[in-house]
This record gives sequence, structure tokens and C-alpha cells, in this order.
Amino acid sequence: MQLKHLNQKELGRRWNISHRTLERWRWAGEGPQFMKLGGRVVYRMEDIIAFEQEQLRHSTGGDAKAGAA
Repeated sequence: MQLKHLNQKELGRRWNISHRTLERWRWAGEGPQFMKLGGRVVYRMEDIIAFEQEQLRHSTGGDAKAGAA
């Protein structure tokens, strides 16, 4: 069975960031969408991948996202 969700520690390891950063992002309304299941925060793989795709850039100047005209 393929893994369909990551908890905040697993996602933190995937991105090499602190799970506390993910907590701060949730509080600020940033980062990928998440779900709360019985008080437990999980991230769906499809939302993680979509967020990663949104972060692609062609340059460091301005808001030059990949594929933007």
C-alpha cells in the first residue's frame, strides 16, 4: 500500500526543515494544505506535491514562477 499522508515530522524530514516551521506556517496560513484527524495533523501527498510544484521558479528576482508569462 502506498503512503498517502505524512505527519509534520515526516514532512519536515522530506524538506529538511523543522516540524516547528510547519507549525508556524499553519498558524500563518502558509505552506501546503493539511488535515486534522482526531487532533492529529497530516498532509496529503497530493497537496504536498502541488505545493512543491507551486514553489518552482526560473529566477530569484521578483515573483518569477515557472511557467508564468
